[in-house]
Amino acid sequence: MSQPPTGYARNGEVRIAYEDHGGTGGEPLLLVMGSAVSRYWWPPGLITALIERGFHVASFDNRDAGQSTHFPAETAHPVTALFRNRVPAYTGEDIADDAAAVLDALGWASAHLFGHSNGGLRVQRIAMRHSQRVRSFVASAAVSSDAGRLKLLRYIRFSFVAKMARLKFPDGREGDIALSMAVSRALASPGHPFDEAEALARIEKDDVSSVRDPKSMGRQLGAHWSGGSLAQLRIPVSVMHGEADQLLRTGAARDLAKDIPGARLVIVPGVGHDIPPAMWTYYADEIRATASRAFSESR
Repeated sequence: MSQPPTGYARNGEVRIAYEDHGGTGGEPLLLVMGSAVSRYWWPPGLITALIERGFHVASFDNRDAGQSTHFPAETAHPVTALFRNRVPAYTGEDIADDAAAVLDALGWASAHLFGHSNGGLRVQRIAMRHSQRVRSFVASAAVSSDAGRLKLLRYIRFSFVAKMARLKFPDGREGDIALSMAVSRALASPGHPFDEAEALARIEKDDVSSVRDPKSMGRQLGAHWSGGSLAQLRIPVSVMHGEADQLLRTGAARDLAKDIPGARLVIVPGVGHDIPPAMWTYYADEIRATASRAFSESR
């Protein structure tokens, strides 16, 4: 699959890089990536599987990642940023508005959403803030937007966070790639073989490794949310979570599914905090089924 051209959306002074992956004429589907990595971390094989299931697929770089606008450095550690009270560089509402700006740039009045990791948190907030523009969503490996600080502490596997913090690689392009590969390998699903060549092909697309910069992750994770509650949602939602997720306990998914009326919970055996190649069609099928519920419920 050739690399699509990069487009840019505007949310005020913030520039958001996005790509249209194809499937024109299909149902719009916006992929929302997690913190610290760019849109290039979406597996092309997963995107192909989604297009084959009738979606027109696009993805984008979150602010403070990839080719989107980066913000001045702050000193907050990614974990402590979750719990600080000080107003951060931007809010959860700002991040939700970035996605709406991408929809505008694509000419999409509304879309289905799929978010992984912190992207799974973001799709919840996009749906609450821009309810008329979200047809359905699937949240993968994510926490609930309604979760308080004590619940967040119970979800996170801090031994894994500490392990990641100890990873050290030399500065420069080769070190960035080695660090990203080490993170990918650590998050890989224990029930499936790790495809190093597939991971490397995605990682090498990044000009600069966001994984190298914990301050940008701290700003992203520390974005405060003052919006509504998940109980207000009235769209089809599925919550997916790997049973072997190294970063977040499955309780995060169970609580998220409880917080959203009518949400479907899918715990995936053998899967970690990634989406391995063997499961691309499985995830694509679940996203398709969730989107189809939106069509049937609107009739």
